[in-house]
Amino acid sequence: MEQGVRLGIDPGQARIGVALSDSGGLLAMPSETISVDGGELDRLVELVTMHGASSVIVGLPINLSGRWTASTRTAHRLACDLAERVRVPVRMIDERLTTTTAQAALRSSGKSQRAGRSVIDQIAAVTLLQQALDTERQLNRPAGWALDEIVEPLDD
Repeated sequence: MEQGVRLGIDPGQARIGVALSDSGGLLAMPSETISVDGGELDRLVELVTMHGASSVIVGLPINLSGRWTASTRTAHRLACDLAERVRVPVRMIDERLTTTTAQAALRSSGKSQRAGRSVIDQIAAVTLLQQALDTERQLNRPAGWALDEIVEPLDD
């Protein structure tokens, strides 16, 4: 099983949630929320370098019927652009319901959604990264898909 810090990314239209794992790949922790303002890719590259990440996991927001949306394409483009700028593997995992799970966790903690906007994306990133770490441990292989394995399905 891979060792080293993993970076988890929950891409969104306005914000990108970021999570980090411990070096043993056991536990995902919130890191930061990045505003989508044109400098987000530079910041992600900086985080990969600063934390010496051994790999990056990016959420692929496929809709519940399995179709791609504009958000799916944006996330895929972000992952591809990041992969061109870092020297570590970038993989994607299905992130359906991670934001919903994060919102439910926030509500159960007693925080309002408005008060939690600054952390909701980080919680979603933690959720997807923890899912990837758990899957990796169970299957003894990397979770999700390599970028060259991802192909947008054709409409019927």
